[in-house]
Amino acid sequence: MSHRLGALLLVLLLAGCATPRPAASPTELALAAPPEAALEAAAEALIAGGYVVRHADASLGRLEAVFSRWPGYRVLVEVEGEGERSRLGLAATRGGRALPPRTLEALAAEIAARLTAAD
Repeated sequence: MSHRLGALLLVLLLAGCATPRPAASPTELALAAPPEAALEAAAEALIAGGYVVRHADASLGRLEAVFSRWPGYRVLVEVEGEGERSRLGLAATRGGRALPPRTLEALAAEIAARLTAAD
């Protein structure tokens, strides 16, 4: 009986260790720019920062880039909007784990600066 109880406790402990962390909420920017311009500014900022754009689809408003050096970040950019307004979402992972939103603050500021300079 005590062996079964011990085995049950061990299984419960291991199940708790295997529970994934909740995904961090993406960093979001509200921009006074069309979605196409926002996605282009994001791509330019990522490339300037040493990222390699792996996939980009303007019709879907999505872009995926990876950091070309260690530690190997992956950034996903999603843009929604219409007309002259858009909302840009940034999410980053490393090794399949979500990184906190503060990791993307400099990138978000760079994208906003590029759009401001373009006006």
